[in-house]
Amino acid sequence: MTSSPWVLSRRRRAWGKTTAGVLLTAIILFPVYWMINVSFTRDQDMRKSPPDLLPMHGTLTGYRTVLHEQLPYLGTSLVIALGTVVLTVALSAPAGYALAKLRPRGGGVLSFVLLAAQMIPGIIMAMGFYAIYLSLGLLQSVPGLIVADSTLAVPFAVLIFTAFMSGIPGELLQAATVDGAGPWRAFRSIVLPMSRNAVVTVSLFAFLWSWSDFVFASTLVNGGAHEPITLGIYHYIGNNNQEWNAIMATAVVASAPAAVILVLAQRYVAAGVSAGAVKD
Repeated sequence: MTSSPWVLSRRRRAWGKTTAGVLLTAIILFPVYWMINVSFTRDQDMRKSPPDLLPMHGTLTGYRTVLHEQLPYLGTSLVIALGTVVLTVALSAPAGYALAKLRPRGGGVLSFVLLAAQMIPGIIMAMGFYAIYLSLGLLQSVPGLIVADSTLAVPFAVLIFTAFMSGIPGELLQAATVDGAGPWRAFRSIVLPMSRNAVVTVSLFAFLWSWSDFVFASTLVNGGAHEPITLGIYHYIGNNNQEWNAIMATAVVASAPAAVILVLAQRYVAAGVSAGAVKD
């Protein structure tokens, strides 16, 4: 039985869209592939023309350099990222609960201020933090950078929590109130466990922002004893601009934790970001 012209045309359009999507994905991911390829390439093969699309004589020299020289930077970045996640969730979850369910006076104004805060350029905030930390003695400190990175994540996180928690049925909170639970206990026992997707979403974005931060790091901790991996890569490029396999290996290792976390958490992120978009 032959297919109708309409069915054939629809199949061709579907194949065309699929092909275009694959090509666009390949173009977007090509820099990532080339970074991995160069990380395994020997120094003497680096300037071949045309270059090898695959490392024909692969080497692990770059990755040995990462383990030898970059591990302290990676450890510092991990501490900063996890600290930022904890601080962001601790501040934004109660704030989102208050805006969504307790509805304080001026809540609309506060939501607008949080939205506007995300439009402030990072370099301006970095200069402000520098002046404050200089007087407080917090320059070149890990806690200071955690607080600074949290300012990027908290406004976004509050808006995500507010949208998600607005969809939690009010009957559950009313039942908790009848059972004698106050607002804080209702938040801890009912609202927060039900907001798992939002917690994962906020944690992921807070981790990614702090892990990839360069502006705050270069302004507030540059030259200190504890520098994140972004500064480690920056210093390494400046001091060893010919060892591209080691530079790319460092970039691969630095990108791996964020990529793994994003893949594992993607379904929670989709649910958390879309929360509150549709009302019943």
